Amino acid sequence: MSLPAGHNFPLACPGILGALLAGGRVVMLGSPEPTRAFATIAAEGVTHTAVVPAVAGRWLEHAAAHGPPEPLQVLQVGGARLADELAHKVRPVLGAQLQQVFGMAEGLLNYTRLDDPDDVVCTTQGRPLSPADGVRLVDEHDRDVPDSEPGSLLTRGPYTPRGYYRAPEQNARAFTAEGWYRSGDICRRTPDGNLVVEGRDKDLINRGGEKISAEEVENLVYQLPQVSQVAAVAMPDPELGERVCVYVVARLGATVTLDEIRGSMRAAGAARYKLPEHLVLVDELPVTTVGKIDKKALRADVAAARATT
Repeated sequence: MSLPAGHNFPLACPGILGALLAGGRVVMLGSPEPTRAFATIAAEGVTHTAVVPAVAGRWLEHAAAHGPPEPLQVLQVGGARLADELAHKVRPVLGAQLQQVFGMAEGLLNYTRLDDPDDVVCTTQGRPLSPADGVRLVDEHDRDVPDSEPGSLLTRGPYTPRGYYRAPEQNARAFTAEGWYRSGDICRRTPDGNLVVEGRDKDLINRGGEKISAEEVENLVYQLPQVSQVAAVAMPDPELGERVCVYVVARLGATVTLDEIRGSMRAAGAARYKLPEHLVLVDELPVTTVGKIDKKALRADVAAARATT
């Protein structure tokens, strides 16, 4: 385990506690840096581990050049949405079965199953752990949306609380009168019951009234072979309110232009209003303590840059 052990994903999804409960052995590592991580996997015989998408991307690049991390069998990826382009590479490049994990500290956990078909494993974030978990996807008026339509995720169930302790104001914002928890996630539900995470509600980019999923933009940009990492965020705009800005880390020795990104997205059938209008090339993307891409820092960066122009 190379993620901070105090976070719920590496600790208990099933994580460290699940491995110990099943009689397994846990190997702790201070960093997920691929050279050290792959060597530790080989030396300790690690069969299962969990990473966030940014780490998965670095492992894929390292494995493509140096070989897979044997004898790894299962790679859990959670903490944020894994781009479909990267998900499809996990089995052929890393030699391990991918399991996507989506959940929240307040309760609901979703997994792809190890025997799910590849299209489910690589393009969805799975379905609830417990058959008693309740999931609703609703519009801005809390009306249920049909399958395949994006909506705000509401949940309640046997391990999801009905409120925070002695926090009535927070509870009024975070829970409905019927006890449904407002997760802040925007998801779609497939006809077979799996969830596809479109992003956080604050990650939606509102361009002149058109709502754009940052996750969708990122998935399309990842189709360019010269892109190592990408993050799409809202850029303040006096005319439209917000426009799409992408931060990109190019692969070693490669470069990418805004015209190439827009052309690739057009070729993939993206609507014109979803095309990025600003590109920032960086050596690395900021990350949180658990290794997620820090979009709050990126939104602040582009807002500050716009304020000075």
